[in-house]
Amino acid sequence: MTPAERIAQLEAVVEQQGEQIATLLERVHELEARLAKDSHNSSKPPSSDGLARKTKSLRKRSGKQAGGQIGHRGETLRLVAVPDEIVEHRPAVCSACQAPLEQAVPVRRERRQVQDLPLVRLVVREHQALHVRCPVCQTVNVGTFPPEAVSRAQYGPQLRALVVYLVEQQFVPFGRSREVLADLFGAHLSTGTLVQWVQRGAVALAPVEAQIKAALRRAPVLHSDETGVRQAGQLAWAHVASTARLTHYAIHPKRGSAATEAIGILPTYTGMSVHDGWKPYRAHTACRHALCNIHHLRELTFLEEHYHQAWAKELKHLLREMKAAADRTRAHGDVQLPSPVRDAFVARYEALLAAGLAAYPPPARDPRRR
Repeated sequence: MTPAERIAQLEAVVEQQGEQIATLLERVHELEARLAKDSHNSSKPPSSDGLARKTKSLRKRSGKQAGGQIGHRGETLRLVAVPDEIVEHRPAVCSACQAPLEQAVPVRRERRQVQDLPLVRLVVREHQALHVRCPVCQTVNVGTFPPEAVSRAQYGPQLRALVVYLVEQQFVPFGRSREVLADLFGAHLSTGTLVQWVQRGAVALAPVEAQIKAALRRAPVLHSDETGVRQAGQLAWAHVASTARLTHYAIHPKRGSAATEAIGILPTYTGMSVHDGWKPYRAHTACRHALCNIHHLRELTFLEEHYHQAWAKELKHLLREMKAAADRTRAHGDVQLPSPVRDAFVARYEALLAAGLAAYPPPARDPRRR
């Protein structure tokens, strides 16, 4: 091999190694960026942050001191006008002359009230169906038991409702719910009984759920999200669809379109669907789509902190400024911003987007892909 050929070979190796180094550096930078993401600068949930990482809240300080503010009406426990029970504490004898005071007329009453729970125990109400003979025709007529008394002995609807409330609203596990019922009421129930009561509650509330889902489908703006949960030890997904007044939760083993199709709210929804940009939401094309601004703020925070992009910080400030202006407008009873204010916001918004696109131009489209 001649010296020229050797030099050409080495130059080729150097060029190849340079390409490899550039690829590795890009990969390292990508991995560093991934490690830098947590719940305050991405869509990752707070549970993924770990115990060692303290995330920074995106909430802005109001400038107010901690605690109750001047002029704020406190919540002080007050006397009720008609108490459930009155207990008189009469002195037995006079402290000066030791005369008995049983018949003495009070000259003043000093009131103090104690608000507490009553004695907690199960109340057993026995229902008796009377067999009564008609004095005219001698036919024996039998009284009708109420719906809650279907057998010789059972627990009543209020206890069953409490179980459903503890398990479904307060998320108390079945085992601990059993402990609560045993400790407070002396009711020793099996897990199977509690599960059965919850299932009966679901059947009874099915018409209510249908009404909530129908109302959500008619809502002009609908917020959707999903998060991972454990169901019988397996990964499942809790899907939520909500407005300011209505919320629907559903557990499904899938995260994407299969779940939203089965739940049946988004497939026929025609309003404005607000979500985090998760791709399966885009499969529902009958509605318009809007991205949740808190996710915009988190991603802009990542660009500001990791890549030191000034335009990202300015866009975060603008989004908050726009929201504050919209809140003030609604507080005054108006439905939209004045045109000059809106146009000024739009101009600033588009200028910052242009700065972002200049810093990070979109990737070139591959002509081979359709």
